[in-house]
Amino acid sequence: MPFPIDEKYIEETESELKVKFPSEFKSRMIKSNGGELLISDEFEFELYPFFDKSDKKRISRTCNHIGLETKNARKWNGFPENGIAIGSDGFGNLIILTHSGNGILTDKVYFWNHETGDQSIIAKSINELDE
Repeated sequence: MPFPIDEKYIEETESELKVKFPSEFKSRMIKSNGGELLISDEFEFELYPFFDKSDKKRISRTCNHIGLETKNARKWNGFPENGIAIGSDGFGNLIILTHSGNGILTDKVYFWNHETGDQSIIAKSINELDE
């Protein structure tokens, strides 16, 4: 169950990954850190949370956080160097945000296929996707 998060934990992840998350994405996550995203009738994703260290319960609920999952994804063949993993379908495919080398992530949300390494845009921003 997603819950609100203090912006300082988002800033910690930005510092750890050396990126800046888009404001729409940050706003959504501040209100509801993680949760499910319904892309279509066929695609449902679990949105990774930001790591919340405010208490033991939140540490436990956010242990599969964006920072950790991105580091794990970077070990996979074909994962984009400029990609940040923000969610998974449970089958190895990810939804990601990217930047053009400057660390400033764009609003566009991409589907990354773990078998082919292909990525395709699924939304112009996180707010286009259903919760």
